Amino acid sequence: MDVAPQDAAGEAASGAARHETTADGVRQQTGHRPWWRDLPMLVAAALVLTLVVRTFLVQAFYIPSGSMEPTLQIGDRVLVSKLSYRLGDIHRGDVIVFDGRDSFAGSQEVAPAHGLLGRAARQVGAFFGVSPSEKDFTKRVIGLPGDHVECCDAAGRLKVNDRPVDEPYVNPGDAPSTTPFDVVVPAGRLWVMGDHRSDSADSRAHLGDPGGGTVPVDRVIGKVFVRFWPLSRIGGVDGAPAARH
Repeated sequence: MDVAPQDAAGEAASGAARHETTADGVRQQTGHRPWWRDLPMLVAAALVLTLVVRTFLVQAFYIPSGSMEPTLQIGDRVLVSKLSYRLGDIHRGDVIVFDGRDSFAGSQEVAPAHGLLGRAARQVGAFFGVSPSEKDFTKRVIGLPGDHVECCDAAGRLKVNDRPVDEPYVNPGDAPSTTPFDVVVPAGRLWVMGDHRSDSADSRAHLGDPGGGTVPVDRVIGKVFVRFWPLSRIGGVDGAPAARH
């Protein structure tokens, strides 16, 4: 059967689908699949990949307060490694993010969102690390399970296991603590403090609560290892332990 040739340029310009006739006489449509038909699948795959990475590897967080200044400032975005404590131990000096619902409840560092849409937007933003979370906190580990942590010695320094520590990360002008405390950290828990000691509602603020202000180890989400926004402050986050004397 003779078929008149079709202008290829015209076909492409018109977007018309091409057809072929198979040996059994069935007419089939051929040509490229429109890209938008694959868009839902691509979006779903991207969301699944994001969920896997966020759940098992790395999660982004927004810093909503000045409690960790100068190490972390309001509006910083950081990445938290979830593998660090699956493969290794928590160390003194580590900057961590933890779920504070069982220990720091009622000590929000950000104002709660109001309205259904506001809460939904906050939750989506927190999922992607572009808005603050109302339940997650960023602090520095000062005392590990079993440590004796107290404030302060004659020179005004914290003591851990009866030895004074120097803390170069503390906000300039702040004392290590103006709140006295003498705590033995229970098994499975941590004593945590902000670097901006005069502006941090940390373990000291919860001494009278169950757990004595300490945070359950199993509530730790991961270790803060890099600051990725703003670009002017991009870089690693100091997790070196304080010098002990």
